[in-house]
Amino acid sequence: MLPLSRTTLGFAAAGAGLCFIGYCFYFDKKRRSAPDFKKKLKERRMQSKQKKATSGTTRMPDLSNPEAMQRFFLQEVQKGEELLASGETEEGVEHLSNAVAVCGQPQQLLQVLQQTLPPQVFALLVQKLPSVGERLASAGASDRQPTSGQAGEPGVIDEVVD
Repeated sequence: MLPLSRTTLGFAAAGAGLCFIGYCFYFDKKRRSAPDFKKKLKERRMQSKQKKATSGTTRMPDLSNPEAMQRFFLQEVQKGEELLASGETEEGVEHLSNAVAVCGQPQQLLQVLQQTLPPQVFALLVQKLPSVGERLASAGASDRQPTSGQAGEPGVIDEVVD
């Protein structure tokens, strides 16, 4: 058996690398020349846009019900942890930011998350908090808007006739 020198191993590694890169170019050319490539690409992009549009529409709980708030908080923390563990960072951060928004003590929760999450993920969470806070405030405001005609609620009197 021949003893292999460093240069022979180097040439073999370089040759294998060139073969791999060549295969990548060949595969990419075949993939792009497929007749339905653009159609499938557009479909995937549309599905991705739809998924992103629906991901930000988490239903907020009734803000006046502490049990619903606690259940929502625990559910969002669990979903966020599961998604982060599976590598879906954006969706996981979305759920964790919902949890922080409804938390009774958000500063303490943020401190815990800062210690447990990677710095990039925590920075993304902090960036997302203002938009989630606005969404929570708008959900709370829309829940509190009075609607005339409902029993038990005072209506607005527009005109008084003597």
